[in-house]
Amino acid sequence: MSIRSLLICACLVVLTLTAPAQSRRRTQLTTSQSNGPVPVVAAPQARLLESMVMNSSLMNQAVKFSIYLPPDYYVSNRRYPVVYLLHGLGDNETGWVQFGEADRIADEGIKSGELPPMIIVMPNAWATFYVNDYQNKVRYEDMFVQELIPHIDSMFRTRTERTYRAIAGLSMGGFGSLTLAMHHPELFSACAALSAAVRTDETFATIPDERYNTVYAPIFSGPAKGDERLTLTWKRNSPITLAKSAPESDLTKVRWYLDCGDDDALTVGNSMLHIALLERKIPHEYRARDGAHTWSYWRSGLPDALKFIGVSFHH
Repeated sequence: MSIRSLLICACLVVLTLTAPAQSRRRTQLTTSQSNGPVPVVAAPQARLLESMVMNSSLMNQAVKFSIYLPPDYYVSNRRYPVVYLLHGLGDNETGWVQFGEADRIADEGIKSGELPPMIIVMPNAWATFYVNDYQNKVRYEDMFVQELIPHIDSMFRTRTERTYRAIAGLSMGGFGSLTLAMHHPELFSACAALSAAVRTDETFATIPDERYNTVYAPIFSGPAKGDERLTLTWKRNSPITLAKSAPESDLTKVRWYLDCGDDDALTVGNSMLHIALLERKIPHEYRARDGAHTWSYWRSGLPDALKFIGVSFHH
C-alpha cells in the first residue's frame, strides 16, 4: 500500500472516531442552551379515555367506565390518588364529561395548583343506585368493590391505600357515593355528595306509585305501596338510616361533604342527613347553595368538592 493510501485510511479513522464526539458535544450545547435555539418541549396534556370496558362476572355483562388521567401521567412514573365520580339517573359513564365538564374542571384545578394531580374514574351504573338489588340478582355494589376497584388499580398507576381513594357523585350517584362509603369506610378516605338522592322513610313511602314502580321498585322492593317499600334493602342502603345506625368508628373514618341546592326537592333529605350526622357529632361539611337539580349547579359545585377531597389526599 502506498504512503498516500495509508494517509487516506488514517484520515477516515480519525473522522469516524471524532464524529460521535462532535455529535454529543452539539447535543450537550443544545440541551444546556449554551448555543443555538432553545428546544421547544410540549406541555404535558391530560388524557380522557371514554367508555372503556371491564367484563364483570358478578354482573354477568360488560361494565363501561370513562377515566381521566392527569396531565403528567404519561411523563412520570408516579402513582396517583383516585376519585370515583358517579353519575345520576338517566346518565352513563359519559355524563360527567359531556354535561359536567369534569375533565376541564380537573385540568384547571391541577394546573392552578388548587388540586393535587388525580385520576378520576366515572363508571356506568344504569339505574342501579350503585347497590345490590333486593333479590341479589343485580349486584352492583359487589361488582364495584370486588371487581372495579381492583381492575382500576391493576390497569393504572394508582395509590391503592384508602387514604388516596375517594368517592363522589350527583343525585343517584350522590346516593351511591354515600352508601358505598358508609358500607366500606375501609376503602375511602372522603365522600362528596352533590344533590344526593337522599330521602326520609316518610318521603320514600309517599313517592307517586308510577314513579316508584318504574325507578325504585326494581331495586328496593318490587311493586309496593306506603310502608311496604321500607324493606330491609331500603333500610340497609338509606344514608339517613346508616347515619343513625352505623358504628361511630366507621362514620368518623371518612371525611363527608354534602352540597344540595335550596330549590332542590332533595334538600329536605339532605338536611335530615346533615341533622343525623350533627346529632351523633360526626364531622362533616354541609352546603345549601342557591340552585336547583341542574347541571349548572353541579358544574359550579364540583371544584369545591374536588378541593375538599384533595385535602384528604394531602393529609
